[in-house]
Amino acid sequence: MKPALAVTLIALASCGGSGPADSPASKAVQNAPSAVRYVEYGAAGNLAPPAEDLVNPLIGNPGDAAQGAALFGAMNCAGCHGGGAIGFVGPSLIDGRWRYGGEDGALFHSIFYGRPHGMPAYGGLLSDTAVWQLVTYVRSQPVPGVVPTVAWQ
Repeated sequence: MKPALAVTLIALASCGGSGPADSPASKAVQNAPSAVRYVEYGAAGNLAPPAEDLVNPLIGNPGDAAQGAALFGAMNCAGCHGGGAIGFVGPSLIDGRWRYGGEDGALFHSIFYGRPHGMPAYGGLLSDTAVWQLVTYVRSQPVPGVVPTVAWQ
């Protein structure tokens, strides 16, 4: 091992607990699930990998849906997903079609950790409760009667 690398590793190992690992954002990430089970997707050999089944603790609560609507506006979600989450630059969140799974746990995971190609991770900015409020708001929206596209060509 090179001396500079050894010194760096020793310095990192001896760091106290007062660094970024104790920040509120890192604590939120430590409390978040590392993996979510997507029931819409089949598992190889019908054996699902270890993951948590996330259950929305706020589902069906109109007050939390209203809080989620306020957060949707405050966090500028409508800037990508359009007013009422009908879709704009980002995909519609109410048409019933999901790239990464439509269960509440999958939505939580998408908001908390973000997704490639544009969806930022809000887990460092929002509490778990705030993320669940956003999920509750999205799930409270009625699916439109007419969906502009049915399938990709």
